[in-house]
Amino acid sequence: MEQINSNIITQCQQGDKKAYRQLVQWYQGMVFSLALKMLGDEDEAKDITQETFIRVWTTLRKYDGSTTLSTWIYTIASRLCLDRLKKLKRQSPLPDDESVLADYISDTSPQRQLENHQWISILRLLASELSEKQRIVFTLSHLEGLSSEEIEAITGFDSRQVKSNLYVARQTIRERLKRLGYE
Repeated sequence: MEQINSNIITQCQQGDKKAYRQLVQWYQGMVFSLALKMLGDEDEAKDITQETFIRVWTTLRKYDGSTTLSTWIYTIASRLCLDRLKKLKRQSPLPDDESVLADYISDTSPQRQLENHQWISILRLLASELSEKQRIVFTLSHLEGLSSEEIEAITGFDSRQVKSNLYVARQTIRERLKRLGYE
């Protein structure tokens, strides 16, 4: 993701609300996408997106540029998602989640676009057996396309922890798909 102009960051740190609106517009899609994939609930994702940008606004003066702004924002959002997951009871897959997955996998049309509720069903089903750590690493790596180094910076895990959690997440999802009849 292309980074926002450093002048805008400086303006935001000085309290410029117009510059901050630009920052929010630039990164809100990224934050919402992560939250939706992590939480599997559109309303919760909207709440986390709002909470993330409140936190960004209140702590932006502390941003020192040691990481990219997107990594810093991802860190805030992912920690808020993990906190929310701890508060919420784990959602079990719903009975129709498996049929949504079957419909999606059987549709070979490359133009098929999933709506949010379909993504939620698929992700809830596949990630239902993952721990919070495995879910965040898997989401950041495979669904958000971030590098291991970025994931380490966001989560605070060392490279061994990232690789280990990612490996277990992949294995768990692979086993889940096998149990559902997909090789």
